[in-house]
Amino acid sequence: MNLQPLEDRLIVVPKSEKETESGLIIPDTAEEKPQQGEVLAVGPGRRSEQSGEIIPMEISVGDVVIFSKYGGTEIQLGGEDVLILTSRDVLAIVK
Repeated sequence: MNLQPLEDRLIVVPKSEKETESGLIIPDTAEEKPQQGEVLAVGPGRRSEQSGEIIPMEISVGDVVIFSKYGGTEIQLGGEDVLILTSRDVLAIVK
């Protein structure tokens, strides 16, 4: 990837297709905006205002995260929709 997020930002690919228990795939046009996705890239972290040291990110590349419904900025990267989020937009890491 040729996109490096700055500070406490990360790049996430939202999971947009859902499959029902019976095997039907619900297209992204018929469902709500996704709130879960896989992390593609992570910035170095936020700088502390008191000491100036970088506070490292708790999120790693490959993590699946749940994020705020309307958080982040959507962009196209290689023909794929991705989100640039701040660490504050991330609500949880799926284990």
